[in-house]
Amino acid sequence: MLVIVGYIVVMVSVFGGYALAGGHLGAMFQPVELLMIGGAALGAFVVGNSGKVIKATLKALPEALKGAKYDKAVYMELMGLLYEVLAKVRKEGLMSIENDVDNPRQSALFAKYPKVLADHHVLEFLTDYLRLMVGGNLNSVELESLMDSEIETHHHEGEIPPRAVQRIADGLPAFGIVAAVMGVVHTMGSVGLPPSELGVLIAKALVGTFLGVLLAYGFVGPLAGVLEQRAQESSKLLQCVKVTLLASLNGYAPALAVEFGRKVLFSTERPSFHELEEHVRQAKAR
Repeated sequence: MLVIVGYIVVMVSVFGGYALAGGHLGAMFQPVELLMIGGAALGAFVVGNSGKVIKATLKALPEALKGAKYDKAVYMELMGLLYEVLAKVRKEGLMSIENDVDNPRQSALFAKYPKVLADHHVLEFLTDYLRLMVGGNLNSVELESLMDSEIETHHHEGEIPPRAVQRIADGLPAFGIVAAVMGVVHTMGSVGLPPSELGVLIAKALVGTFLGVLLAYGFVGPLAGVLEQRAQESSKLLQCVKVTLLASLNGYAPALAVEFGRKVLFSTERPSFHELEEHVRQAKAR
């Protein structure tokens, strides 16, 4: 939602300022220029990326237009789930969570945390390493190394869409110049027209440069920044799971292991110690 609000502010500021200065908004409406710039950018995007990158980018774009996906409620649910799982392991042993880990969507334990179930990246990461803890002989050092490798891979995959979008933003000013040059060529080919008509043609050509710069820095570039921020936020969930499970493997009690996980979260979404303690107390009561 903030993305749409920002776009509205950009348009009102630019075009509103132009109108207040006495400019005619009708002169800015140049669909052919938009077709040239947008078509060239789209073609370059297709040429410069593999099918996997194109698919990942198209999938990520709608998410960027929505509100923040990872808020305090998601982190609280994740830590509540981690506490319940680790408390069950501490009380009944690792084998007690085998069915929950193998079939999390049919598990009564996981069903209490729908926000975690809805994120397949976090769900798979959590269940995969719980499964390794149940059936493997990995120590905490080996498990940490494996987790770091997977989180790094996840982070690199998350950076693919914002990098692809940023490359489009970097090319838009140049495509605007291309459109402007084409307009100038058209103007020079019509040099026999009256000065008033030549002025209109020159104005249309200059709009191409304007649109290329505006689209790059007012629309597409900021969108790449939003996608990058979302990728970083998704990695924080995995880091929270990693730190909590490793703390449990090193012998810390469930409540203290979850506190370790709380410390890696961004301060803007991180629940306070007392909020987490109350949440864990409610989970324990259930």
